[in-house]
Amino acid sequence: MFVITNRIDVTENAEAFEKAFSDSMRTTLKGVPGLHRATLMRPEAEGLPYVSTMEFDAKDDFLAWLKSDSFRASHSDDQAPGMQAPSAVEQHTLIETFTA
Repeated sequence: MFVITNRIDVTENAEAFEKAFSDSMRTTLKGVPGLHRATLMRPEAEGLPYVSTMEFDAKDDFLAWLKSDSFRASHSDDQAPGMQAPSAVEQHTLIETFTA
């Protein structure tokens, strides 16, 4: 599994950001090949970033998504709340999963 994390520094309009981001996920990510799950997580402490994740079967699925209509649609509204916020994208390969 290939996991993308994005840390997004939202300092104002958090409620509007959450709605816009969640609405975009629901409308643009349906049917993306190789995508298992996408999440948006709210920080529990002030000053920390939001974190979004995407879990793909493989890195190639992620790279294909970057070239897709879905990707373009999910990033098309540069005026949406949070789209101008600083962010840090990280890529990881899943090594181990433990489920209790």
